[in-house]
Amino acid sequence: METFKLPGQMNFERLVKTISNTHGHFQQQAAKAVNVSLTLRNWLIGFYIVEFELHGEDRSVYGDKLFDELAKRLKSIKGVDRRSLYRFKDFYLLYPQISNYITDNQFALFSSSSSTYQIMGSATPQSQNKAQVPVEKLITCLSYTHIEQLLQIKDLLKRTFYEIACIKGTWSVKELKRQINSLYYERSGLSVKPEMLSEISQQKAEKTNPSDIVKSVYAFEFLGLKVKDTVEESDLETALLDHLQDFMMEMGHGFCLEARQKKILIGEMEQLVNLEFLSSLRPRTPIL
Repeated sequence: METFKLPGQMNFERLVKTISNTHGHFQQQAAKAVNVSLTLRNWLIGFYIVEFELHGEDRSVYGDKLFDELAKRLKSIKGVDRRSLYRFKDFYLLYPQISNYITDNQFALFSSSSSTYQIMGSATPQSQNKAQVPVEKLITCLSYTHIEQLLQIKDLLKRTFYEIACIKGTWSVKELKRQINSLYYERSGLSVKPEMLSEISQQKAEKTNPSDIVKSVYAFEFLGLKVKDTVEESDLETALLDHLQDFMMEMGHGFCLEARQKKILIGEMEQLVNLEFLSSLRPRTPIL
């Protein structure tokens, strides 16, 4: 049996660097695994829905109420509601090429002892176009949160443009949304030197961090975790002050919120006032 050894001499600086690199590597692998699983799950759900709408034995019973009934029956699954079910369907219809990435192992999830369904691309105009971005790149380089932003773009060429730019620049979801809203695609088409615009945009772009994928709401819901498992004292204090503030403001006309967590001097001691209101109806300022 071979002994696992590090090549070369080990010193403290190399130890620190090796540990940091090892952490970064496995953090990326964990984030990628969670992201790929979440993305494929959502695509498959969209596939199942379309297949049921086309070939379901009792599809006529549900009709337009299908998504409502599905949402009710699947309410125990976090992140799967009526709105998300529609998005999953759009995901399947706009990205039928992902069927090429689905392995026999994932496909077996839908198989039963009595029936087997073949996963294939949707018979839509979009399916007639060959993907300009390799499917593996779409799955492994873009989080599902990225894809949700791209689903809003119905034009194939425009969507592909943002896919390529996002993957090339490792954009964060926030950056992708900003670039779409700033009409980057349209500006690039109008620019005399689009490559210069691309270089400037990529230099200023906010990059994706592997931990951002794991910390996303979608990932937390997919893994069955609460968005925040612990509530600190400051969180509780903020929530209480929010409710108290609303209560005071509803007491009637004449109240105005002056400050929160305001420092005041009482004698020679500095005290912290949680809430300070101004009242035009009373000669004094209510403080809490």
